[in-house]
Amino acid sequence: MSMETFEPLPHLKDVFTPGRSMEYRVRFAPSPTGSPHVGNIRSAILNWLFARHYNGSFILRIEDTDRERYTEEGVKAILDGLKWIGLYWDEGPELGGPFGPYIQSERLEIYHRCAQYLVERGYAYYCTCTKERLEEVRKEQMAKGIPPRYDRHCRDLGIKGSPGDPDKVIRFKIPYTGNTKFNDIIRGEISFSNALLDDFVILKSDGYPTYHLANIVDDHLMKITYVMRAEEWIPSTGKHILLYNAFGWKPPKFAHLSVILGPDKSKLSKRHGASSIIEFREMGYLPDALFNYLSLIGWSPKENREIFSRDELIQMFDLSGLNPSSGVFDINKLKWMNGEYIRMMKVDELVEVSMPFLKKRSWDRFPHEYLIKVYTLMQERLKLITDIYELGYYFFEDPHVYDENGKIRYFTPETKPHLEEIAERLYSLINFEHKDIEELFKAYAREIGIKLGFIVHPVRLAVTGMTIGPGLFELMEVIGKETCVKRIKKALDEI
Repeated sequence: MSMETFEPLPHLKDVFTPGRSMEYRVRFAPSPTGSPHVGNIRSAILNWLFARHYNGSFILRIEDTDRERYTEEGVKAILDGLKWIGLYWDEGPELGGPFGPYIQSERLEIYHRCAQYLVERGYAYYCTCTKERLEEVRKEQMAKGIPPRYDRHCRDLGIKGSPGDPDKVIRFKIPYTGNTKFNDIIRGEISFSNALLDDFVILKSDGYPTYHLANIVDDHLMKITYVMRAEEWIPSTGKHILLYNAFGWKPPKFAHLSVILGPDKSKLSKRHGASSIIEFREMGYLPDALFNYLSLIGWSPKENREIFSRDELIQMFDLSGLNPSSGVFDINKLKWMNGEYIRMMKVDELVEVSMPFLKKRSWDRFPHEYLIKVYTLMQERLKLITDIYELGYYFFEDPHVYDENGKIRYFTPETKPHLEEIAERLYSLINFEHKDIEELFKAYAREIGIKLGFIVHPVRLAVTGMTIGPGLFELMEVIGKETCVKRIKKALDEI
């Protein structure tokens, strides 16, 4: 079979971004079967950093050819997740925003032309084998101890057809002998024995291409120069190289990224923490923190630190830093990093990003000035935006429960008269500011002859329901005189 270069009909809606290097073009190509998970987003981040480092293009392509698993919610989750974490793509059909992603289901004519070309040139063939026959063949092979694969029953029958015929698929002809090789940027040369590869389906009977065909056709037409994807696709790359050869196209350079494991070195799963990017958003993680953390899984910068801005990551990104060893995802490490990012924010920015979470509890009704005061006190204590629900709820509503150990220690008959007296004195205080409140407590302790903590701890418990938190006098100033006095008097009923 002679080697030719085949070019299908151009996709006229393609928009290539002016001013960007054509030598460095990468893509993120998720399947819309659910919300993108940690591994997906890590791949997207590394591709995006690579494109930005070289002033190349980062392209988004929705690979929706598996119609049985396709969901519109999956598409929305991908777009929302990428926008939330700040991974904006550079080009695509002009559908608004400024670009919509490429959608494979809108490109069927191209795949049909490509599949038919392979059939006409002897690189592929129509197959009419039924699911029942294929299952029988699989059972017979397994019974004989043979690895199950298609037995090439239709390979030389010369069956005629058209792409999308409901009773036919199109299969690619794998050479009987020889090896197929490619060089992986991370792992070096990888070789496959053709005798062990299967005559795989490239076009299904529903008219939709399989991943193998659509993937390489689009990578070629979109002029992708580097493919950085998960290592699970290594076994498929031999098939892809053979497809490139059949079309006479130059393959892109490949870099298969390491898998992400949990701290226990097992496959990352829900038990290791949130798995989808939407869950991270809902749990109160900041997009910059998650971006920073995921960028360092499987890639090592030359500088020995862990907190980097996006611009710093773009400047430092280098393929030589990619590691073939599996990376570890530690939710506690991510939570620590998120806390560091919270502390780096200006308070008004922290209030702004917290508003959607405050709204869920109707706490957004509080004045902006009040929220600034609350977060000024709480910023150092938050690791997640949602921590305010547990650690600072008392700024927005009265305590509904009191810490049990605290009740035993601080709500005693001995402390009751002190709480009563403190409540009265606080009510009479003219300037309810933290310095005046602190002086009132100290004066009372000197007058009665007790340690300051003997009244501070019971009052904290009465006002917040907790035994820990920011400075008592500062938080009392924020909460206000009437609310503090009311809560102390209510706590007296617990003694």
